[in-house]
Amino acid sequence: MRKFGLNCPIRKPNPYKRMLKSMETNSFAENILNREFLLHGPRYVLLTDITYFFYGENRTKAYLSVIKDAYTKEILAHALSDNLQIDFVIKTVKLLLKKHKNELNTNVLIHSDQGCHYTSYKFIDILKKSNIRRSMSRRGNCWDNAPQESFFGHMKDEIELKVKKSKNYEMLKKLIDDYIDYYNNDRYQWGLAKLSPSEYYKYCLTGEYPNDYK
Repeated sequence: MRKFGLNCPIRKPNPYKRMLKSMETNSFAENILNREFLLHGPRYVLLTDITYFFYGENRTKAYLSVIKDAYTKEILAHALSDNLQIDFVIKTVKLLLKKHKNELNTNVLIHSDQGCHYTSYKFIDILKKSNIRRSMSRRGNCWDNAPQESFFGHMKDEIELKVKKSKNYEMLKKLIDDYIDYYNNDRYQWGLAKLSPSEYYKYCLTGEYPNDYK
């Protein structure tokens, strides 16, 4: 190589791949949910997943972790991160417990894909201590968590242009926080008796339809 002036560049190892590899376990859960998203009522089936956004001139990547009530469609907790470390997924669970612990069904389960975040020891441990059961999609089968995928799709469609205009992480975070607040409280859906997710949850509990919409 020296004789003929050849150069062999060596790619540096991807720190995220190394980090994700270190979190991997073989602790997969069965698909207990089996796509019964609407069978059990509110606060029984929780869906969780991670998506990403490119923002700013340099198309920087940020990651969003979300926990959603499959029955009411309400986003119960979310956390944004500038990296893929396990912390923001654990933060999402902690926010769920802080805001909604007393609302959760005694047999509540969280359904996810088989990603390393959801098979990590930290994730398994916090669910076990909180008496929350795990359920997982079959490998490579997005339909097993379709309502969560649908939320991400609609969200990206609705805020795509604003995401591109977000110049920094703080602007992106505010945009996502504002959208989820709007989605929960002001985005009415035909499948929720023409109510927003938060209004529909109250309607499920009380049986009283909001007077403003009668």
